[in-house]
Amino acid sequence: MALQGSTAELAKDANAKVSEQLNRILASKAFRQADRLKRFLTFIVEETIAGRGERLKEFVVGVEVFGKPESFDPRNDPIVRVQARRLRAQLTRYYREEAPDGELLIELPKGGYAPVFKPFKNAPVRRSMSPTLVSRNTAVVLPFADHSAARDQEYFCQGLHQEIIHTLAGTESIRLVAWNEGSPAGTQVAVKEAAERLNAALIVTGSVRKAGSEARITVNLVDASSGCYLWSGTIDRTLDNIFAVQEEVAHTVAEHLKRELAGGVQSRNVRRPMENMAAYNLYLQGRYHLNQRTEEGLRKAVEFFEKAIVENAQYAQAYSGLSDAYGLLGHYGVLAPAEVWTKAASNAAWAVLQDENAAEAHTSLAHVKSTQDWDWLGAEREFQRALALDPRYPTAHHWYAMSCLGPLGRLDQACEEMMLAQALDPISSIIARDLARVHYYRQDYDAALEQCDHTIELNPHFSPAYWILGLVQEQRGDFDESAAAFQRAIRLAPQSPLMQAALGRTFALSGKQSEALRILRQLSELAERRYVSPFELASIYFALEQSDEGFQWLAKAFQDRCFELISLRVDPRWKSLRGNPRFQKLFDQLGLP
Repeated sequence: MALQGSTAELAKDANAKVSEQLNRILASKAFRQADRLKRFLTFIVEETIAGRGERLKEFVVGVEVFGKPESFDPRNDPIVRVQARRLRAQLTRYYREEAPDGELLIELPKGGYAPVFKPFKNAPVRRSMSPTLVSRNTAVVLPFADHSAARDQEYFCQGLHQEIIHTLAGTESIRLVAWNEGSPAGTQVAVKEAAERLNAALIVTGSVRKAGSEARITVNLVDASSGCYLWSGTIDRTLDNIFAVQEEVAHTVAEHLKRELAGGVQSRNVRRPMENMAAYNLYLQGRYHLNQRTEEGLRKAVEFFEKAIVENAQYAQAYSGLSDAYGLLGHYGVLAPAEVWTKAASNAAWAVLQDENAAEAHTSLAHVKSTQDWDWLGAEREFQRALALDPRYPTAHHWYAMSCLGPLGRLDQACEEMMLAQALDPISSIIARDLARVHYYRQDYDAALEQCDHTIELNPHFSPAYWILGLVQEQRGDFDESAAAFQRAIRLAPQSPLMQAALGRTFALSGKQSEALRILRQLSELAERRYVSPFELASIYFALEQSDEGFQWLAKAFQDRCFELISLRVDPRWKSLRGNPRFQKLFDQLGLP
């Protein structure tokens, strides 16, 4: 009896420690704003310490934690699996960033929903998925460089540096980061360190030149993410009263910084045509529908952009939007590429003619050059022009990553551009989806899964999110999860050949040949009524190991110049074919270096 009592006391004490650890986790920064994850974690921990861990199945969690009805079918709704991955990631973050040594580790093993408890020393170490993205109002002032012939103005440069810091530190909208005085001033090394080590978004730099009693003070405001100049100015003064000059320069810098921050999205070249608000409102509606990335949404976007142009025939951004909409109608397989090429290209070119300084226009033209012309040098030049005009235009960063850097194999740089795009537009479902896609191209499948979860959390009804989730699970060899994700995508977008072909490929890879052939027949029947990309048919035939048919359809995809071809170099689905001479002969048409 004494032994039984001792065992019961030990179990009670262990459960108390688990409850204490649970409370610490729930109160942590990692979980402070994650109400659903807190409910999830609390439920599975309490059920486990109560001895009911064996009942923690997907259905039970869905009904009791997420309020699903009794008809809930986990095969059709992946919410529990999605939230379980998010919970694992958030627990990892807590133990990596907040938990001191000696704490109890609460871990949710993959493949189940019953947590395990063990000493923190056994906690897995994971790298952070991405660096922290800094706030736009974070600035750093670099020391001014003395470019005078005699190099005798160091004292003035130091005073100028301190005066600017003093003025900006008193500006409420600006968060000022301290600079390491031992670092070099006025060099590219200094700018790079400010951007990378200090996590500064805006950089103030400059120089002083003196000839006789005259001094020229040059000040630059640099966007750290792109390295582009946002503003540059010079002030010529005599140095009779150096304090007055330093104060004048400091106030000038502060005013330009405040205008830069206050401008936000409105400071971009998408300015309202104040003389024609009807055109502006039609343009905004077009952009809204474009961003839905559905067949219906893309068709509506064309209508709204065309109406905006009727209202204002010189509206560059409306021509840019029309180019983007036609291009995406081809990219998403709604229309044959040949039907949209001319319309996308002519509207992009016309947008640039209407406004040479519109970042949107150069982004659209760059997108045409990469996806239709396979002109990689010209595309990159246009993307860089767009980013120089407006470093805060999310689509420029987004499409530069996906249609230029990715195809060129510069995946680390593509990932950086996508994270910048997401920081600039954190509620964009398509940007979130494509960041997962870059992780998938890099074959970092854990990071890709986390980003898929984030995308689905943003918009659970966004079918492209389930498409990339299915591709990731397919590469991991989890074909049941892959098929479930594609089936969810098909329910959300039943007319999409892209989603149906992805499911057919997964069936073929998992040995369900009859199911894959059934989908091939369905796509062939569908092709009699609408365009079906030969690229999708090729992907199924190769998965069925029918190479001759696969190469026939892949050659047809090159003939059509299908959008998906630009990712052949980096998409893991095509890895096994890259040494094949027939594949290489087709791939060479892309002109990729």
